[in-house]
Amino acid sequence: MKKIGILNGEISSVVSKMGHKDLIAIGDCGLPIPDKTKRIDIALTKDIPSFMDTLKNVLLELQVEEVILAEETEKNNPKIFEKIKKQFQNVKFTFISHEQLKIMLNDCKAVIRTGEQTPYANIILRSGVIF
Repeated sequence: MKKIGILNGEISSVVSKMGHKDLIAIGDCGLPIPDKTKRIDIALTKDIPSFMDTLKNVLLELQVEEVILAEETEKNNPKIFEKIKKQFQNVKFTFISHEQLKIMLNDCKAVIRTGEQTPYANIILRSGVIF
């Protein structure tokens, strides 16, 4: 049995196989996930697990060089936006439209679907390197 880190086998597997520049997304329960993209559905009930709890746990194991957010996030979900900003130091932020973000899901190794039920609680993370 794994002692530390992400216990979810699917998430742990995807993160461990990511290389430099690979993408992974974390989204609220309403984010439309393309059929061809791996869906890791951890939604249990309303807001469980939360977007932020999921993001924090993924960040324990994933080196991130870029955060991609919908430009609508700051205005429509300022609480989540501020919490996201606090998680990253010296990381590039890129803002695109929510429609563009949904298109980019096609390029992600996986999308983790949480139980989050607030608008625009979605993020794409670009993997960095640790050296």
